[in-house]
Amino acid sequence: MKPWEELDRTRAPRGGVMTLWSRGEEYAIRVDGIELMSSRQHGSEESLAQMACEALAGRSNLRVLVGGLGMGFTLRAALDALPADATVVVAEIVPEVVCWNQKILAPLADSPLEDSRVEVAIQDVARVIQDPTGWDAILLDVDNGPAAVTRDDNDLLYSVSGLEKTRQALRAGGVLAVWSVSPNRRFEERLRKAGLLCQTHQVPARTGRKTGSMHTLFLARPREVSGRPPGRDGSAG
Repeated sequence: MKPWEELDRTRAPRGGVMTLWSRGEEYAIRVDGIELMSSRQHGSEESLAQMACEALAGRSNLRVLVGGLGMGFTLRAALDALPADATVVVAEIVPEVVCWNQKILAPLADSPLEDSRVEVAIQDVARVIQDPTGWDAILLDVDNGPAAVTRDDNDLLYSVSGLEKTRQALRAGGVLAVWSVSPNRRFEERLRKAGLLCQTHQVPARTGRKTGSMHTLFLARPREVSGRPPGRDGSAG
């Protein structure tokens, strides 16, 4: 097996070292040696976008926010599921991650940053959320989810007060979708306290797999908008 090769490095927002690695056709992004994402596993990221966009079916002129670019898989899945008149803003706080996606990582998700519907905001997603225009969907694929491992600031994003701001930023009928590496009952409770009705889904980490590693998706809508949270069949995953 080929050894891992470091391709580039930069500073993470809190001062850690973020590195891009490759091994043959496989890529990984790590912070201080902890793997944040790998090109081997992106099925759950795609499911996040697909489920959120399904909840918006039949609507036009959608505004969708993707928090966290990663390797582009969430963004690509959203673009594939959205109509031609949609606008998708992707918020990525690390400029080098955007650069990697424009160059070496671009083929992984079929160059989603080249889509004319995409706007890139190189800033904290918590700031972008507060855009007064509002959002039909907010997809948060930041760090490892509510149990963040690299940025203390993410605690604010996933706190009750942060989730209340997110709820207020949703347009009528809007949906919040959050990716997590694992289940999190405390986060479900925070969603409830923030006025959001939530469904939790367990989905395969890898595309096309029904077994193996699983990740958690939280799909939520403001309580006053719908008596039933979004989902494929109305039942919890």
